[in-house]
Amino acid sequence: MTTDTDRALSPVPLMQLATGFWAFKTLAAAHELDLFSRLSGTAGTTAGELAEALAIEDRPADMLLTGCAALGLLVKNDSRYVNSPIAEEFLVRGTPYYFGGFVQMLDQRLYPGWGRLTEAIRTNRPTTWDPDKQSSLFEGEDPRLLAVFWEAMHSLSTFTARALGRAVDLSGARRLLDVGGGSAAYDIELCRLYPGLTATVYDLPKVADIAAGKVEEAGLAGRIGTVAGDFFADSALPDGHDTILLSMIMHDWAEDRCRAILRKCWAALPSGGQVIIAELLVNDERTGPPAAALMSLNMLVETEGRNYTPAEYGAWLADLGFHDVRTVWFEAAGANGAVIGRKP
Repeated sequence: MTTDTDRALSPVPLMQLATGFWAFKTLAAAHELDLFSRLSGTAGTTAGELAEALAIEDRPADMLLTGCAALGLLVKNDSRYVNSPIAEEFLVRGTPYYFGGFVQMLDQRLYPGWGRLTEAIRTNRPTTWDPDKQSSLFEGEDPRLLAVFWEAMHSLSTFTARALGRAVDLSGARRLLDVGGGSAAYDIELCRLYPGLTATVYDLPKVADIAAGKVEEAGLAGRIGTVAGDFFADSALPDGHDTILLSMIMHDWAEDRCRAILRKCWAALPSGGQVIIAELLVNDERTGPPAAALMSLNMLVETEGRNYTPAEYGAWLADLGFHDVRTVWFEAAGANGAVIGRKP
């Protein structure tokens, strides 16, 4: 028997899911062809002009421009296509918040790995690298690709840090330890938001060097320092901090290693100190949100970890003795919330 609900159903949502890669590959191809950098600061292009510039036929040039306009990456003024504001801000090489490296990393590294997602599900092993032959997921990766990836991650983290700093009141914090702090984007933004705050970036030596350069560029070398180390290999975290930040770190690791990180945080914090875990959190019901759930599958393709729930983080913190555990939600590209615990 056919019901009204059956008649109301449509395959349109499935079509949107099934063809989602069309949009990504349009963006990736346009970036690879340097379309947005070519158009920046110009009066735009027609399909014929783009075809000539790229030495391609008019047909694909027209289709690429149409596709990018449909996705909001280009705007058409009369017969000429120009960058949309979001493309001009994030997809032009050399701009402060250039995001193209992330697109490039997704296209060259993660897209092939996701093509083997069923294999990752069946084997519970990453597909972008071989743990039996490589010591880390980035061992053997093209250094040029890693460089542009770090720039893109700095852009992503900058905007996420601003959202975190507005959602979580750090006015009472004085010394922040950013564990696995990457390029120091969080520290730079949080120190800008909170003039009384100083910070330390603690990361692997090569990454700490990147952070030091970014801190110098930001003019905050007097307030943000770097310490090279390994939070698994080192016996203890740097001490003397009242707040420890773990941002986009925990999802890389299995539960036992996450708990090991938190034990070191507990040992390093003084009484009254707090730990902040900022992540794309899966809800406690394990039904979403989509960004966190799909990022979790990305961790299957890339790492031993997954995206955890507030309840899981809360239980691990409580097991260590943290009190006043709470979750603060916000909206950003890199994270959607923070789980916070305080050491009595």
